[in-house]
Amino acid sequence: MGGPGDRPGPDGDGAADRAAAAAQVFVADPSAPVPDDDDARHLTRVLRLRPGEAVVAADGRGRWCRCRFRGGADQSRLLEPDGPMVLERAPAPALTVAFAPAKGDRPEWVVQKLTELGVDRIVPLAAARSVVRWEGDREARALERLSKVAREAAAQSRRVWLPEVAGVATLAALVGRTAADGGAVRLAQLGGEPPSADDRVVAVGPEGGWAPGELSLGCRALGLGPAVLRAETAAVAAGVLLVSLRAGTVVENGAGPRARGRGTEVGESR
Repeated sequence: MGGPGDRPGPDGDGAADRAAAAAQVFVADPSAPVPDDDDARHLTRVLRLRPGEAVVAADGRGRWCRCRFRGGADQSRLLEPDGPMVLERAPAPALTVAFAPAKGDRPEWVVQKLTELGVDRIVPLAAARSVVRWEGDREARALERLSKVAREAAAQSRRVWLPEVAGVATLAALVGRTAADGGAVRLAQLGGEPPSADDRVVAVGPEGGWAPGELSLGCRALGLGPAVLRAETAAVAAGVLLVSLRAGTVVENGAGPRARGRGTEVGESR
């Protein structure tokens, strides 16, 4: 809910203004912005902002305000609001990409890119053939790390809604939750049907593929192209297609001449 001083804006309102700012930070209250220690250090020591430069302060729930960097040692006065408070609607429908984490820093890369693209919910999957297993304290540390990556990527890409980085789930649990919300999970698989604007949740399995028990859950296959993709590449490809279909950047084959004029078609040879 917005406050009495919030100015509502349509989807994407102010995107150009945010992009023109020198930086963006997430704060508890954009009307009285106090960056945390890491963000304050980044603004002053890494970016070396000068007094008067524009910084966007957002709360991660759609409220944001253009501010001016003041500088100085007082962190509570580092930023000064310099514009109206804007309440931006959350993108709709909400989109989810679930993926089985691989070894190394590839999960961080996937979360970073999905966040930059505009995916709303990111779910690490514990698939039957997963090599990486996050449980107990290891899961908590991994989710904390991924949430930090998502926050940094959201600021970099000027998102004002932070994505949800959900807890580790099995495919069966994801299917159950999605069905309870009235939706369906599509499984990324070579040879599957092209994505559609009706798709909301895509699950990407591990390098070893889906196990028979997972394939028996009744999810329809979704194709991401003619090539065999690495698991992390497939997750990002799924995010690109879902967000582009939602935004109208690409449209489904057969969507009609008016829709075709807005972007590239999915499901048609070019």
